[in-house]
Amino acid sequence: MVLLNGAGSAGKSSIAKALQEVARRSFLHVEMDAFLDMLPARSEGRPEGLVFEAQVEQGRRVVAVHSGPLVERALAGMRGAVAALAAAGNDLIVDEVMLGAELQDYRRRLAGTRLLLVGIFAPLGVLEERERLRGDREIGLARWQYPRVHEGIDYDLMVDSSLETPRQCARRIQKTFDL
Repeated sequence: MVLLNGAGSAGKSSIAKALQEVARRSFLHVEMDAFLDMLPARSEGRPEGLVFEAQVEQGRRVVAVHSGPLVERALAGMRGAVAALAAAGNDLIVDEVMLGAELQDYRRRLAGTRLLLVGIFAPLGVLEERERLRGDREIGLARWQYPRVHEGIDYDLMVDSSLETPRQCARRIQKTFDL
């Protein structure tokens, strides 16, 4: 299993799709966003769902994300689904934004599975520009995630998506791990 972790707009999904194309093995792509899209629209902005809170840090707008119990259950279910897919013999690429104990949960659930951790990086300015261009993200979300998403994680490989195309990043992942 290849676990891509990075802030929003880092390029995880694009790299995952490119990795599916260049890898010799057939990988399923599991997106955290697909599980968040399952949430009822009415849960956004409510304590049980996702709350986006605009704040100011060091004079700049940031948007903090708070996950309520509905979101926590959905994402725990995602990690359970990932483990079930792996146990059924599937090769997986998972793209995630890990901001807490998710990695420990993956390690526990995937004991005995080859877990390859890939950090997807880009400078904050690049992430913020991508965030603006996408138009489907809260402006300030990348700034809030940036110092938090890679904290305390020892990666097997790190790629900078501002220096290479998604396909080049995917090729590097493929070659590094012989996928």
